[in-house]
Amino acid sequence: MYAYIKGTLAVLNPTHVVVEASGVGYEIQTPNSYRFQKFMEQEVVIHTSLIVREDAQLLYGFINQEEKDMFLSLIKVTGIGPKSALAILASSSPNEVKIAIENENDAYLTKFPGIGKKTARQIVLDLKGKVQINEVDSSQILNVEASLSDNTPIIKEALLALEALGYSKRELTKVEKALAKDSFESVDDAVKKGLQLLIS
Repeated sequence: MYAYIKGTLAVLNPTHVVVEASGVGYEIQTPNSYRFQKFMEQEVVIHTSLIVREDAQLLYGFINQEEKDMFLSLIKVTGIGPKSALAILASSSPNEVKIAIENENDAYLTKFPGIGKKTARQIVLDLKGKVQINEVDSSQILNVEASLSDNTPIIKEALLALEALGYSKRELTKVEKALAKDSFESVDDAVKKGLQLLIS
């Protein structure tokens, strides 16, 4: 129904963004909202997918068409809902997920929240041979910058984003100590580092 939404990025939260277009604010769930941080209060194009449930109509948004296509492929797999698909794409590029599928790397897939061995195997069975691996991964060349000079608010926002992805406070306490030893230019950088620590 909505292929994409073009408008001003008005709100950025750990689990979603709000884009204002023609006087309407669209709340859009995203894998990692901080990938859009550099577009704050600027015009942005978000590739979207509308999912209608009995109790809600939810709009999901992605940084590019490749990420959207990977999301749509994942939610077709038995046992994978939108939340699990978002968690996978929050810490991995579409190309990394495709490579794991083609290599039947169940261990890689089970590192994500809510993905057990049975579900990982189902992802491989359903999608192997149906996803195209790209030589250049477009989501890896995003240059997201932030003007924050103090590391503390960056880490705080990153931890909120990780909690929204389903990680427990106990897991995040360990990650927080590790993140505090590093420095980050953006929340997205801190989220990526945190996810690497959580799935390592």
